[in-house]
Amino acid sequence: MAGDAVRVPLDVLGPAGPYRARNRQPVLDVSGVPVADLALAPDVFVSRAMRALRSARPLPVDRRVAAIARAGELFATAELGGLGPDAYARAVSRVGGIPLAVVRESVGTLARRTAHIHRGLQFARPAGAVGDWRDPLTRTGRAVWTRRGEVLAVHAAGNHPGTHTLWPEALALGYRVAVRPSRREPLTPHRLVLALRAAGFPDDHVVLLPTDHTAGETMLRAADLAYGGDEIIREYAEDRSVLSLAPGRSKILLTAGTDWRQCLDTLVDSVSHHGGTGCVNATAVFVEGDPAPVAEALAERLAQLPSLPPEDEKARLPVQSARSARALESYVRGRAEGARARLGGDGIADELGDGSAVLRPAVFELARPDAPQAGTEVPFPCVWVAPWTREAGTAPLRDTLILNVYTGDGELIDALCAEPTVSNLYVGEHPTYWTDTGMPHDGYLADFLMRSKTVLRR
Repeated sequence: MAGDAVRVPLDVLGPAGPYRARNRQPVLDVSGVPVADLALAPDVFVSRAMRALRSARPLPVDRRVAAIARAGELFATAELGGLGPDAYARAVSRVGGIPLAVVRESVGTLARRTAHIHRGLQFARPAGAVGDWRDPLTRTGRAVWTRRGEVLAVHAAGNHPGTHTLWPEALALGYRVAVRPSRREPLTPHRLVLALRAAGFPDDHVVLLPTDHTAGETMLRAADLAYGGDEIIREYAEDRSVLSLAPGRSKILLTAGTDWRQCLDTLVDSVSHHGGTGCVNATAVFVEGDPAPVAEALAERLAQLPSLPPEDEKARLPVQSARSARALESYVRGRAEGARARLGGDGIADELGDGSAVLRPAVFELARPDAPQAGTEVPFPCVWVAPWTREAGTAPLRDTLILNVYTGDGELIDALCAEPTVSNLYVGEHPTYWTDTGMPHDGYLADFLMRSKTVLRR
């Protein structure tokens, strides 16, 4: 993107329409070139916006669902905020350092999820609960699924556009939503809020509030519930009205008797899919037996991925500024002390000559299943391969968003299903990033947003 290109204005999207705040911050691409100007809402504006959300009444459910489906279509196809779909995807690729193909795939995912949002939410609703007190079943007593509040604050992460496919569920459930975008990549939430408004949501139902830390805390305190993955959310993680998104630390277990050569494609794909930037990417592979052949094979395959600028059609690896990449390289080297480097031991930052650097894959072999490095998660394909034994049990596999286990051992599957810190369990030939409509990510977001109450009426 040329240095003299027009910078995209990203205004605050308040309850009375766009607001071009005086305080603005440049949004830089991976080489340090300004791509957009992000307006920052002052604290007093945030307070007024949150009050406006609380005063607004939800649209009827049919209108909400239809508007969200339409918004997904507009997000994928329309010009919004001066950017058509291709210009948006290229800008996000350059700003976030995410391969262009990954951005385009995330657009398709958002369109599909919004098109089926009502169906997806029905998976989360308790089987014994109805959705409205007017349901005839409440005449004899019935649980009714109701909101825990009226206003949700979303403190969005900026590591991947896919983080914005979940919070529209809150709008579908009748919440009014305030989004605080990440300054790292604000283009996606800005576009989505514009799409939701163009599809029929009033301005005082969904707002975009880029803010500093102080105003971000104001936003959180003024909401009934909040969720996200930024530092403000982490500060309030013990508050039951706040849902903090934890790291994925997704893992794969290959038990004895598994022919890992037959599933090597799935292993590689689980590590590198979407550039290794997601919480669903495998960051550790445990092997019952000798881990060395698996580590060697992973290193050989991952080494073939090319170093390209993120907007290249063939790019498959993430890119950051050279300075950030070197800092991450230093961190990984520190964490890898004592491990055997199969790939990336000489460094992972491959500079492109424009101030940016590709984050190349890394594979490290560990000596024992309880090595602390196995819990390390970084935003590029980096995998720790460790031995595992039956004596080690489930302990090394805990604190996992997605665990893919290759086994026919029913007792082991029972134990892993019962393990409360394993959020999702896949058995057999399934990549760790697999998902489908209605499937929970880290539980259902609706588990946090909703509750069931008994209603008995005449």
